[in-house]
Amino acid sequence: MQNSLKIVAILNVTPDSFSDGGKYYDTEDAVGCGIQMLEKGVDIIDVGGESTRPGSTGVDVDEEIRRTIPVIKGILKNNPDAVISIDTTKSMVADEALKSGAKIVNDVSGGLFDPEIWKVVAQHGAKYILMHTSGTPDMMQSKTDYVDVVVEVKNYLFKRVELASQAGVKEIILDPGIGFGKTAAQNISLIKHIGEFSENDNEVMIGLSRKSFLGKLFNLDVEERDFHTALFEFYAAIGGVSYIRTHNINNAMAIKKVWNTLNV
Repeated sequence: MQNSLKIVAILNVTPDSFSDGGKYYDTEDAVGCGIQMLEKGVDIIDVGGESTRPGSTGVDVDEEIRRTIPVIKGILKNNPDAVISIDTTKSMVADEALKSGAKIVNDVSGGLFDPEIWKVVAQHGAKYILMHTSGTPDMMQSKTDYVDVVVEVKNYLFKRVELASQAGVKEIILDPGIGFGKTAAQNISLIKHIGEFSENDNEVMIGLSRKSFLGKLFNLDVEERDFHTALFEFYAAIGGVSYIRTHNINNAMAIKKVWNTLNV
């Protein structure tokens, strides 16, 4: 059998995320959504309290904690076995989330924005998702001057894995960072060559759900991108990813069922 496939459900507790900003900003609504996600069979819920869409500016630690920690606790109170990921670049937020029962830290900066985050992950023995970005969200789209995007992103991630491992992080999942400081053509190159990121038995996650490159390539508004998202996600699964981070849970679970059927 090929790699097992896990579905990572996006749960943004923000007013300004590009796709679902404001939809689950209320804690009770967010907890309810998380419970529904689990009932549909998702493997991981990725809770985020700060938008990282291109051009966005950050929020402070206290506000991010205020948004995310009650949601994590609420979901786990209902389902203690739920696997929760905290989507953050801040070590203090990661620490509070892991203390509250989260098991994974999803860091879109790969440790660049707050080097202390690796120490926190190591202390808790948590899994760590290490993503590539070319800079902070407010300016990353101005840094897309790669000579060979696949080679450069891969070499960057492999080097960061070494550094994170030296800091004590044991379990690392790689994410090439689709949409984070890449043009539409560069995103396609990364997806086409996604299998190269699983060299050395690395687990790989991809997050391309509803992203702007789909709109640019196919002239689609955000709410029209789910079908194309699912096609690219299934292609990425064939290429070797182990985790699909996505918005549309129904489509993702269909992908997983088809994948499991083909790989029995």
